[in-house]
Amino acid sequence: MSATASFEALTPTSFLLRSGKVYADRDAVIDGERRFSYAEFLDRCLRLGGALRGMGIAEGGRVAVLAPNTHVLLEAHYGIPFAGAVLVALNTRLTAADLSFIVAHSGAQVLVYDYEFEGVARDIAAQAGGGLRLVRAGRPDDQYEHLLAGSGPYHRAVTDERGLLSINYTSGTTGKPKGVMYHHRGAYLQALAMAMETRLECDSTFLWTLPMFHCNGWCFPWGVTAAGAAHLCLRKFDPGVVWKHLRESNVTHLNGAPTVLVMLAWHPAAARLAHTVRVATGGAPPTPAILQRMAELGMDVTHLYGLTETFGPAVICEWRGEWSKLTIGEQARIKARQGVGNVVSQQLRVVDLHGKDVPENGKTLGEVALRGNNVMLGYYQDEIATRKAIPDGWLRTGDLGVMHPDGYVEIKDRAKDIIVSGGENIASIEVERALCAHSAVMEAAVVAGPDPKWGEVPIAFVTLKSGAVATEDELVAYLRERLAHFKAPRRVVFGELPRNATGKIQKFVLRDRARELMKSR
Repeated sequence: MSATASFEALTPTSFLLRSGKVYADRDAVIDGERRFSYAEFLDRCLRLGGALRGMGIAEGGRVAVLAPNTHVLLEAHYGIPFAGAVLVALNTRLTAADLSFIVAHSGAQVLVYDYEFEGVARDIAAQAGGGLRLVRAGRPDDQYEHLLAGSGPYHRAVTDERGLLSINYTSGTTGKPKGVMYHHRGAYLQALAMAMETRLECDSTFLWTLPMFHCNGWCFPWGVTAAGAAHLCLRKFDPGVVWKHLRESNVTHLNGAPTVLVMLAWHPAAARLAHTVRVATGGAPPTPAILQRMAELGMDVTHLYGLTETFGPAVICEWRGEWSKLTIGEQARIKARQGVGNVVSQQLRVVDLHGKDVPENGKTLGEVALRGNNVMLGYYQDEIATRKAIPDGWLRTGDLGVMHPDGYVEIKDRAKDIIVSGGENIASIEVERALCAHSAVMEAAVVAGPDPKWGEVPIAFVTLKSGAVATEDELVAYLRERLAHFKAPRRVVFGELPRNATGKIQKFVLRDRARELMKSR
């Protein structure tokens, strides 16, 4: 048999080539007043490929994009690889200095930017020393639209499915951002996994509450298209606007970090929906309290887990039908676990310091390790960091967890977030979950604070629900009734929690605050 008949290189751009024909007349993209059918979406992406080739972008060239969740960034996920180039989606919340580093490090030759970021884009270009071409986008009269209108369609076939598709930069909270390299094969398989695991279909409407720049939107720019569903773009996350869409725009799916769920769950507009909305959450373990609240609102939450290094969610809390007979509280406790590898992942492991599997008893702590098709090629131009992250063919996540007898993993804490008090290990997640079970608490984060006697003690930072009242003494007493006394925080600080660009709580900022707080005692 001819090899050409039995093999085709996998690439996620093939999903649009199919849906552009199969669902040609159906809505593909809804972005404010603009709507594009799948036929129009395909045509625009092919023309973007042609425009980039016309600008002299060679195979393997880098194209950076600085845009919110609009059709521009969505089109970039297809048009840039159609040109044979590599997508570098930029975090819109970073400073011009950070973005300049990423643009320079990735070797980007073109920066497509939304008009909102005109000043930032000019600053990046100035720091690049004139070697960066700028393309303004986001409005019908911008340069981007003129380029598409004046270009013919172009599509370079992918021959190496392990070739470089995109570079996603980590947040860089402990140093310079690292460029995580995604390959076509991994993105293709991960996109299919996301479509299957979240039950996307051609009649679905996916609301873009998750930043597309984050892990290429967990590969949903490709997964939603694979299903032939509609992309409902959201330029800025606003809980009130989201609730309006949930009620009026036939939204069936959305994704976000637990903080997004918190903002939705206790928003004044929150009320039980007439239809079920599937919600995927990841980035931090959701508390049983928030999972129970979302269920009461008619939202079916699936807990996902992964890293930038794993194309987003490599692990899913796969739900079993018999669990639906349990109480909502018990269901929420199970859903708070991270779970098992998704349908395209290899079986995950929890290993000790020597790389050996820990007992599957739900008690023995180890580091979660992953491998498979949805693991990165490595860090761009950083072989040392790559070897450290993947020392033996298994990616070390830096997350500590346990393996339950049923094969489900439960994260107990980030290795760096474990609090060691008087020789005892305290998992910050355990204390946070207990705090969030209090009726007045909306969110909580617990970090280590220095102590001359115990070395470290827990310090809690808490955001209360609107109109709720609680005191420090009340919350400490509440925890001491539910946890060992040494796990109860020495201090409780009320206020808004600091977050990074994807909504994760910045514990390194809170650790600095805790150190200052304990010094002033």
